[in-house]
Amino acid sequence: MGAVFDRLDEQLRPGVEAVTLDYERLRPHLENVTADVTARIREIFVDVDLQPLFVTGRTKSVDSFRDKASRMIEPDEPGGDRQLEFPHPLRDLHDLVGVRVIVSLPHEVREAANLIKRRRNEFDCRADREKDIGSVESGTYGYSSRHLILRTRQNDVVRDYQSELAENVRVTGNYFFETQIRTILAHAWSEIEHDIRFKKADPRAWSPYLDRQFTATAAMLEAVESTFEELHDRYLAVTGYWDSEGEGAVELDPGRIREIWQTLLPHVDRKADDDWGWAAELLAAHGLGTTIELAGLLDATSITEVRKALDHRYSPGPDRLLDDVLLWRFGAGHIELTAGTDRQRQESLRRRLAQMDSYQAEKNPGTH
Repeated sequence: MGAVFDRLDEQLRPGVEAVTLDYERLRPHLENVTADVTARIREIFVDVDLQPLFVTGRTKSVDSFRDKASRMIEPDEPGGDRQLEFPHPLRDLHDLVGVRVIVSLPHEVREAANLIKRRRNEFDCRADREKDIGSVESGTYGYSSRHLILRTRQNDVVRDYQSELAENVRVTGNYFFETQIRTILAHAWSEIEHDIRFKKADPRAWSPYLDRQFTATAAMLEAVESTFEELHDRYLAVTGYWDSEGEGAVELDPGRIREIWQTLLPHVDRKADDDWGWAAELLAAHGLGTTIELAGLLDATSITEVRKALDHRYSPGPDRLLDDVLLWRFGAGHIELTAGTDRQRQESLRRRLAQMDSYQAEKNPGTH
């Protein structure tokens, strides 16, 4: 028997035992419902951009059903009898059938929930909860998941199951079940935590240290997920820069140059309120006026070569580094187009260009 059932008040046991036997008889029919709704949820993600890592379904085990049906609530008045939390568990429990949708990143949880909720011809969403909201508001870390309570609509497999219930149950084809949507990291955390915390054989086998460690790991996973989300957003932005008919065609202005620079080279930045008009002038001198052209100029290999060639004594800021990259790309033409009559700038650019030429000669002997 389960630990919760073992603590059940004696006068309540016969009722729980009876409904558990009934559930054991009905469970094979309910497994058919689980298979059907899982297949329908899985079908939602066919021919759409979002592809979950996996979609699984489960029917609550007999032991788990017994334990949940055995939960009690304290009496309203002292001395009163405790009552069952779910007096009619076959009707009251909405997680006898459960579906899990596991995705990679947090934003995909929202997308998956929206796709499921739009399938109104098959499911009616009766509840939608973010299970981590309380933790966020309380400043703590823990379980994070999106829980939808869905109801099937005139489902024939559900009708078959309902026909096996008591005679007074209406056979409508409508049935409540739970769908949980979470990231793969949240899923791993919750599975391990559930196995250790909630399935422990002896309730006394616990320590505050375990709670502390679970909280610590939840915090670390949240930080990792945030980093993965940022990486994903940055990847999409950079990919867009190379779309010659989309973002790549956007013309450059100081604000756009700053955005591209901070995306590609976030470690080489200026103060947020600095004016990037100087960069627009340098680029315009060479006829570089679109996003894709700037993305090509700020090639990581070229920047690495520039750093090696000049061996900067101090880490250059964006203005100096952009000037050097343009000098690397256009050579003496950059001096002619941007130095004007400024003799000090002419001399600085010539000195740097000589360093670049010397570096390339040493790197590629016989080509200069």
